[in-house]
Amino acid sequence: MKNPKFPQTTAAIDVGSNYLRMSIANINNNGHINVLEDLIKPTHIGRDTFSIGRISVETIHQTCEDIKGFTLVIKDYKIKNYKAVCTSGIREAQNKQYILEQIKLRTGIDVEDINVSQERFYIMKALKYHISESDFFNGKTTLVINITTGSVEASIFENNKLKFTEHIKIGSLRLKETLGELENKALDFSDLMEEYVESKLYWIKYNIKNLKIQNLIIIGGEIHTIISLINNKSSNIKVKNLISGKDFKLLYNEIKNMTENQINLKYNRGIKKIELLLPTMLIFNCFLKIADTQNIYNPDITLRLGILHDLTDKIFDLPRKSQLTDDILSSIDHIVNKYKIDKPHSHYVEKIALSIFDQTLKIHKLGEEERLYLQISSRLHDIGQFIDTVTPEIQSYNIIMSQDIMGFSHRELNIIASIAKYHWNIIPQEADPNYFALNSKDKMITSMLSAILKISEALDISHLQKITDIKLTKNNNMLFFNVTSREDISIEEWAFNNKINFFEEVFGIRPII
Repeated sequence: MKNPKFPQTTAAIDVGSNYLRMSIANINNNGHINVLEDLIKPTHIGRDTFSIGRISVETIHQTCEDIKGFTLVIKDYKIKNYKAVCTSGIREAQNKQYILEQIKLRTGIDVEDINVSQERFYIMKALKYHISESDFFNGKTTLVINITTGSVEASIFENNKLKFTEHIKIGSLRLKETLGELENKALDFSDLMEEYVESKLYWIKYNIKNLKIQNLIIIGGEIHTIISLINNKSSNIKVKNLISGKDFKLLYNEIKNMTENQINLKYNRGIKKIELLLPTMLIFNCFLKIADTQNIYNPDITLRLGILHDLTDKIFDLPRKSQLTDDILSSIDHIVNKYKIDKPHSHYVEKIALSIFDQTLKIHKLGEEERLYLQISSRLHDIGQFIDTVTPEIQSYNIIMSQDIMGFSHRELNIIASIAKYHWNIIPQEADPNYFALNSKDKMITSMLSAILKISEALDISHLQKITDIKLTKNNNMLFFNVTSREDISIEEWAFNNKINFFEEVFGIRPII
């Protein structure tokens, strides 16, 4: 259903590592979200996965029973549009397929196993929409830290654009379970944990060592507890959810050597909230030392809110849904710089490829998502040459598949990497594992877009950007490329004519220059 006139009731379910959560909300075509109800159930999913690598049968049974309770609420609200996702607790479990299938069979809820880049996409969508309501961070270099139970995401924004993101497996519950056996052996367990966390942050420190961080944003379930404790101790709170680094340090130094029972007795927050408080604060403290900012901001956003925003954008087809595209492309440029890609050439090939795509819409009938696949693969098409100039097509595929590009599933990343792979002097074939893994529709998408990229790259084979304009004209089974240039483009014509056979095979139309 596209562009409904009336508000809709939707639900977002987060099958997390420490809690199962569901938000029920009313949404409308102005993008407004009104959360009606939040439901939460504790779970041992993360504890099982991070300690033994598998989710126990008992946890599977309990998870299904709890989600059954969620389905009853969904029925009560008569909700038709909802989305359920799982994060690292299930994602990393060796038996994840079993639990996902059990949930589907026993509750009717199809839980999507999202990867870290998709998880980041929802968080960033919630954050972007939240920040867009004020100019609090406009133009400032901002470090955004998302501390989950399983991992930490560190993202840098410069001039309101995403510069890069790093993913580190040191979440609060993972940290507790990983080092748990040392808790009773170490004389100073908090210092030991801090050493461990610091050892995992080398690459982030390297990337931001020359940046002046002006804002630090901390996101995560236990952060609210930390802020609440600080607010109870300080009377200097001027902005909601904004705390000073000084106040945090005072609280951290006070509780870092306390046991969970001691913390609970003093602050009376409940053992479930307290058990991850120290590892969260420890991770928090390590990033505060890196950023060295005076204030820390914790916006009221969650993964569920990001999912609700995404549902709202899709149900009402809102123009803002493309807002994160600039951040995705900005992060791609970070990869371009990292692998020493010829940026003028890659951006020029991108321009040609998108022009061909836009001028042949009636032929290929692909949409915005596929256009973005082509755009990203165009920027990264030569990336393999950084490793190997003999088999750059193989290296291009492998490097792109190893990247953590925000918002893309493994399937989508395979398409993007395959497009880049096949722009070279090879064509897709079933013998290739990457191509064989795609379904029939995705194989056609990959073939069509790689055919476009092949001839786009040929039109700048000299890397001199000689062609200033391209106009396409279709006549029967021929597609005429009317190009404008003040220079000799003989080598581009030669390269173009060597790449057109695959285009003709895929589209049934022959390019003529």
